[in-house]
Amino acid sequence: MKLHSVAGGGGAALHVFETGNPAGLPILFIHGWSRSHASWTRQLNAPALRERFRLLALDLRGHGDSEKPVAGYDDPALWAADINAVIETLQADRPVLTGWSYGGYVICDYLRHYGQQAIRGINFAAAAVDRGVKVDYQGGGDGWDDVWPDDASDQPHIFSEAAEDAATAMRRFVRNCVAAPLPFRDELAFLGLNLMTPPRVRKALFERKIRNDDVLAGITVPVLVSQGERDRIVHSDSARHIAAGIRGAQLSLYPEAGHAVFYEAAERFNAELAEFTLRA
Repeated sequence: MKLHSVAGGGGAALHVFETGNPAGLPILFIHGWSRSHASWTRQLNAPALRERFRLLALDLRGHGDSEKPVAGYDDPALWAADINAVIETLQADRPVLTGWSYGGYVICDYLRHYGQQAIRGINFAAAAVDRGVKVDYQGGGDGWDDVWPDDASDQPHIFSEAAEDAATAMRRFVRNCVAAPLPFRDELAFLGLNLMTPPRVRKALFERKIRNDDVLAGITVPVLVSQGERDRIVHSDSARHIAAGIRGAQLSLYPEAGHAVFYEAAERFNAELAEFTLRA
């Protein structure tokens, strides 16, 4: 196990966790909104992946142990530079990028600014690619309904500043991320990861307007799209849209999984990711 500090876009210090086989093909894991590299525990600790692959997982800017700048979360160039910095600084030789949820935006930012030459393939995992614009598919699910701010209500929401209110709302969000109830300890661990992200950062991440159809259409590296069909956070239509927009993309649907598909169906997810990485 290694911990790295990488200077990302604008010099922001990024925390990167590394494990696995140093000589193996690299996989770079990019977590979702208000989480951290620890989201990928069931991948980073999986013998089937650790023995064969070099596993890298970063805390995105504003998350986990990475620096939390005051501004810049609406700048796609900074997100792109972060991923490029991790690849170049840690000399990851053409990694597979695995992006969960908000990680789909970050992957598209990287592709838009740096192209595909430095990567081997892409795994979109319950990923979103469009935000704040009109689309012809259902992007979000009903898992946001009871956690989003409501001007007509004073109930706690995901941007609440007060610690108790934030914990209440984020616990509802965590429960909405999975199709079946989490074991108590895992629920608390998920909640703790979410609460490490300051409310100002959680809010800023939603202030972007993004449309990435042109990026998807230009992808030529192999792509695997993994999606839980019971996802209440990013609707499965998003996965179908991504797969339809990329020539040759492989769509893998998980009927019993929700938004945390890589956690809920870890054994299958890991096997498919390993096979994909070896083929890419």
